[in-house]
Amino acid sequence: MIGPALRDDAIVLTELGSAADLPHGWGVTLEAGTYRTRRRDDDLAFGHSAGPQSWKRFLHPPQVPLWTVRREGFVVSEAEPDDSRFAFLGVRPCDLRAIAIQDRVLGAPGSRYAKRREATFIVSVDCTEPGETCFCVTADGGPAAGDGADLSLTELAGDSYVAEARTPAGVAMLQRLSPRAATEGEASQARTAVEEAAGRMGRQQPPVDLWSLLEGTREAAQWDDVAQRCLSCGNCTMVCPTCFCTTVKDTSDLTGDVAGRWQTWDSCFDLDFSYLHGGPVRTSTRSRYRQWLTHKLSTWHDQFGESGRVGCGRCIVWCPVGIDITTETNALAHEAAQEVRGDEKHS
Repeated sequence: MIGPALRDDAIVLTELGSAADLPHGWGVTLEAGTYRTRRRDDDLAFGHSAGPQSWKRFLHPPQVPLWTVRREGFVVSEAEPDDSRFAFLGVRPCDLRAIAIQDRVLGAPGSRYAKRREATFIVSVDCTEPGETCFCVTADGGPAAGDGADLSLTELAGDSYVAEARTPAGVAMLQRLSPRAATEGEASQARTAVEEAAGRMGRQQPPVDLWSLLEGTREAAQWDDVAQRCLSCGNCTMVCPTCFCTTVKDTSDLTGDVAGRWQTWDSCFDLDFSYLHGGPVRTSTRSRYRQWLTHKLSTWHDQFGESGRVGCGRCIVWCPVGIDITTETNALAHEAAQEVRGDEKHS
């Protein structure tokens, strides 16, 4: 059972022993490059927004053993079968969308990811208090959960929830809990809380076609501006719930008697990520940031038929220098609009 809990002044995803482990009465304050926990005026268990981790680390772990070889007799051992089974409690709508995106990218039948995903029971919780860096509404999402959960909850005051079963497994779980039917007043309260949350987003993407915007601004001056601030550290890709890139690393022990091959997370901000014979393709921070943002918001559509962003705001919060993806896209849209006005003026 994995869910949110307060650990070391952050709300993290960890194994839960009971409902008492949930962060009752805790919220967060978010800004670009800033994360702080705070006490709430109530005892809500899910009155917080996205923390430093996403559910990706359980379905698509940061480090996976592929095989081990021992010098003695040259014995090669395949990785042990992955029989992990999870119940996710408290998946936000943005993260639910992220899981659906990774399903499309990594969920080939028989894959490690597919096996873990099939053995996972998901309980989503609608977002009734978005954070200052959230922008799910302008990321084509919303604070209400879509498809993908077995059970969907909306938290009300007084330690109560409006629950909706979404799958046969969810129906079976509700039957075990023997809940009473929600009153019309409770159902209306739940709907209202979610609708009001949609109007309190802390950030907004520009109201333009981002695919066309990124396609048409490859030489924009804004890329130079952001490159002067970006550390190319890869924090944004590590906390992103949809980034999926990996590399393969070979390791050995100090004696040289045992070696192994591991699949690990990688980032397009790594200089060697685009390495081909003769050197890396993207040698500048400008080109690597542009690759990340353009892929996430534009060419992801070409590959997977949708965007790679869900509006969780993690890349904003956990950037050491506070680079804001919504600020950058709005700046690109402004620069593109100025160029259009300049062309019209001279025509």
